[in-house]
Amino acid sequence: MPTLKIDGIEVEVEGGATVLQACEAAGIEIPRFCFHERLSISGNCRMCLVEMEKAPKLIASCAMPAGEGMIIHTNSDKVKRGREGVLEFTLMNHPLDCPVCDQGGECDLQDQYIAYSGDDARYEDERRIVAKEDFGPLVKTVMTRCIHCTRCVRFADEIAGVPALGGIGRGDHMEITTYQEQPFASELSGNVVDLCPVGALTNKPYAFSARPWELKSTETIDVHDAMGSSIRADARGREVMRFLPRVHEDVNEEWISDKTRQAVDGLKYNRLDQPYIRKGGKMQPASWEEAFEAISAKLKGVKGDKVAGIVGDLCDLESMYAFKGLLNDLGSSALECRQDGAKYGGRHRAGYLFNTSISGIDEADACLLVGTNPRKEAAVLNIRLRYLAKRGAIASVGAVENLSYPVEHLGDTVQALENLLAGKGKFTKALKAAKKPMIILGGGAVSHPDGAVILKLAHDIADKYGMISADWNGFNVLHHAASRVGAMDLGLVSDKGMNGILDGAEKGDIKLVFNLGVDEIDLSRLEKAFVIYQGSHGDEGVKYADVILPGVAYTEKPGTYINMEGRVQKAQRVIFGPGEARDDWTILRALSEKLGSTLPYDTIAQLREKMQADYPHFSNIDQVPNEDWPKSFGVAGKTSDVPIANLIDDFYQTNPIARSSKVMAECRQAYEGAKFEAEAMVTNG
Repeated sequence: MPTLKIDGIEVEVEGGATVLQACEAAGIEIPRFCFHERLSISGNCRMCLVEMEKAPKLIASCAMPAGEGMIIHTNSDKVKRGREGVLEFTLMNHPLDCPVCDQGGECDLQDQYIAYSGDDARYEDERRIVAKEDFGPLVKTVMTRCIHCTRCVRFADEIAGVPALGGIGRGDHMEITTYQEQPFASELSGNVVDLCPVGALTNKPYAFSARPWELKSTETIDVHDAMGSSIRADARGREVMRFLPRVHEDVNEEWISDKTRQAVDGLKYNRLDQPYIRKGGKMQPASWEEAFEAISAKLKGVKGDKVAGIVGDLCDLESMYAFKGLLNDLGSSALECRQDGAKYGGRHRAGYLFNTSISGIDEADACLLVGTNPRKEAAVLNIRLRYLAKRGAIASVGAVENLSYPVEHLGDTVQALENLLAGKGKFTKALKAAKKPMIILGGGAVSHPDGAVILKLAHDIADKYGMISADWNGFNVLHHAASRVGAMDLGLVSDKGMNGILDGAEKGDIKLVFNLGVDEIDLSRLEKAFVIYQGSHGDEGVKYADVILPGVAYTEKPGTYINMEGRVQKAQRVIFGPGEARDDWTILRALSEKLGSTLPYDTIAQLREKMQADYPHFSNIDQVPNEDWPKSFGVAGKTSDVPIANLIDDFYQTNPIARSSKVMAECRQAYEGAKFEAEAMVTNG
């Protein structure tokens, strides 16, 4: 571990650390444009220049390894003149359009010019002008502002795994562009806006909408997938303007998917803002009292075993807990959350969690993917799998997909898993040699007709190939629904399953179905039943509803969620909902009083206190559980030749909010023609 002296401060750093990192360890801030902690070092902006004794000239601290006995000066006159010169050259061609630039107020170049610049620039020649590039519907480009830091290029190559960006030309004629004028087709493309230190790349849908000082920021979490990425919601008045990532090293690091970032406009459109009742075959506006009265009248004389409840993918714990309490009080035990027909049960928690943890992927050295496309189901998690592919082997069972890294395809039927368990195939050698192997089951595996058998095979494969030990659990289920783990913990599963409830409604065995935000299944099968739909958007669920109760979206209520790891997370209210829409648990509490089965809480604090008393692990905020590994789960049996398919085909249309978003529709249209042309270039990851 080298020891060096920086501005008179003696610092000891780990071997391989750079001078810049040593300066930061000493508490000294070093300006930079091109350097980023999660990207490779390019050393091309030179803003991080420092003085090293006995060196003939200033050094780029981001690219210089820290050495024993180095004496560094970060604030000498020579360093100041060097930084002033770098800024002068950087601004030589940079347009002075800060008043009309969306990066204004959040611009690294603005901040560093104020802190480190000298006199006015001496450059008097005409500035260069670069043609506008088309990066797609999400990233606005003004490449005349580009300072060639290449952060976006390195992100596309190293993080997103879509080498769609690059530089052409040299010197003053260099330009950053996309290959063959194709859009930057990645589910993570919006992150280049956060990386860009100037206004060359900005948020296209957000362009000219607001300035940062106009916005109120709220820290919350994302619900568009089951990762629970940490985000910051910026709102102005009654409208959420944008989402930005927050750093959470164990979950999303500092990245978010394009759906998380850009489906924000879906919160404005297609909203339910008042109750409705079906009269004469048409939905008519109604008051809350009228809606509750209609439900109460329909429930009279209906036995509890004729009532069922189904739960959607975006529900919070509070609403699901109140939902369960209400239906249980009505005598119903037919509650179901598995919209996709997943075959895992609620008996063994380790059988439906991502036990390795998201950050635990960084320790794995081999991985078997079964019925999943993590690039679409959890785009940010796929980044860690890319890193795993560089140090270990990854194989897949299921549909052939371009995941942005090399994958050995073992087949698309359950037979491939049976072969693995029998020790057949080359990949078995990689599993045996691995110290920390893992298996990931996606929705396509657990919802397969042979899903219960797949679970059993996966359990036995995990046992056979050393995926389970005292300090390692390599068995994982990759969920795509934010509510799923919480619903499983609450026991919102029935022996009938989702298909059993739908069959019962078709046959007339189930008279009333309470639909809490379910929009992803064929709800036409509920036509014979009386259907109550409670949700935030007028999506598929309202088409077959007899009563509609308007709830609020995840940004409009405080709520608790549990991500795929079993990590309990708190979401905060950013704005209030539209019209007469209310928090879901408050609707259920008011309805219970009308039905004569009043739920035993009046405030969210009381609800949470009772919920945590019934489920103590709900109070373990932001902690990953360590569940015991059961001896067995799933069912042994014969398997079919039905191919294992992936559940998510369209990344941009996975839930009511995304389907209501005009921006997501634009993405779908833009990339439908391109068909991710950049993927064709990915052969070696």
